[in-house]
Amino acid sequence: TFYCFVRLCLDKILLQCVLQSRTLSGADAINALRPFYFAVHPDFFGQHPKEREVNENSLKRLNGYLENLQKPGFRSFKPTQLTFYVREREPNSSNVQESFSASGFRAVSFTLHTRDLLSTVLDILNSCSLSTEHVQSLNVNSQPQKEAKSTVNRPIKWDKTYYSFTGFKDPEEELEQAQRVETTLLSWLDDNEASAVKKLKKSLPLRKELERLKIELSHELQLSDIRWQRSWGIAHRCSQLHSLGRLVQQRPEILENVKGRTVVFTDRSGMSAAGHIMLGTMDVHHHWTKIFERLPNYYKLQKRLLLLEDRISQLLGGIQVIYIEELQPLLTLEEYFETLNSFYNRLRDSRLPFHPRSLRGLQMILESDRYAPSLHEFGHFMIPTVCDPAALQWFIFAKAQEARENLKRKEEMMITEKELINTSTERFSLDRLYKEPSVSSAQMIDCCKRLLEESLPYLQGMHLCISHFYSVLQDGDLCIPWNWK
Repeated sequence: TFYCFVRLCLDKILLQCVLQSRTLSGADAINALRPFYFAVHPDFFGQHPKEREVNENSLKRLNGYLENLQKPGFRSFKPTQLTFYVREREPNSSNVQESFSASGFRAVSFTLHTRDLLSTVLDILNSCSLSTEHVQSLNVNSQPQKEAKSTVNRPIKWDKTYYSFTGFKDPEEELEQAQRVETTLLSWLDDNEASAVKKLKKSLPLRKELERLKIELSHELQLSDIRWQRSWGIAHRCSQLHSLGRLVQQRPEILENVKGRTVVFTDRSGMSAAGHIMLGTMDVHHHWTKIFERLPNYYKLQKRLLLLEDRISQLLGGIQVIYIEELQPLLTLEEYFETLNSFYNRLRDSRLPFHPRSLRGLQMILESDRYAPSLHEFGHFMIPTVCDPAALQWFIFAKAQEARENLKRKEEMMITEKELINTSTERFSLDRLYKEPSVSSAQMIDCCKRLLEESLPYLQGMHLCISHFYSVLQDGDLCIPWNWK
């Protein structure tokens, strides 16, 4: 009876601790995390599509963690590992795992295992080396919590013999064990399959509606394709197509020049460097109408852009200038033209002695955020717009043979990747298997090969996305890291 009495008292005190520690409201947490959101918001990583996508995925998982903390009666939790690219001018020392790039940001990885909003907020800010002073100024009961640590609300640490004698579980030992256990694919699928199936079934009517709208609009406007720049939910995409459909009914005459084109729903309106019609999702019909009216002028500028690419190619021995949507930031046609024009003027003035057609068959892309040329694993040169012409000439000559070998390897890799995707889709009866743009072909090939060695009945009829993290999207898509264990 004595130990029962001790247990009841302990439970009462712990409950009081939990209630007092949750004095930070959801709105207060958002305000406290503003410096963090400013440092990692995907919109600031427009020039870095891979880092932007990593931050988008991590923010989704972080928001889910914060939402769970605010649910009534929330008790159980799982440690959540997150990785963010944090914008920073100068490197700061930190105790967490981090690495710096030459682009003004650093990668920070940390694990959340706190049970209340205040501790979680402080952990996030501290992990990213951000100030926590402003948290004290918030209108929350954070000071009483600090005082309680030395009085009534201090954590009670029982001797290990108490747990061995009573049979109760040691919370510290449980936490350490949870942190030591690495998430495996099978365990994660076992825990999340039911949730994914429920969300997927709920989304099926909307998925059919989305496909119907896409086919109808593509046929009516004779479009080549309809795409989305970001991973918006199915309902959001349907809403965007309904908006475009209403515009077609109201102003059919302005859509005569879209034949054979691709429409991309993105963050801003205009024409992309790849020649696609961009419709900003935050813009109203008035802005979209203006874009369609300007299409003839855009097409004229596109012809000038193609001519500029040919001139650059002639100056560089026949190397082809290309624009790769998956690897480069989403530029407007005007922005890309200015980039090409600036690079062309530098080349023309330098008069580099490239032999005509000596580099024919090779490819290059221009990047405005680099200062040294490099060779991509797919064989294309990544050339800075401000690159020194003499250094550029030497680099291309030195890497030309390797570039040709990489281009050949790319073709073989793309074929292998496609075959493995088809085989995996059929083997596991998947409805769809795809990858995020930030996942390379080599990573996708490795992932599929290892998947095919497993028995995974959980995947039948599912939508599987190969990513960098584990997550269940709002429409039931399962996301797993390419290097799953």
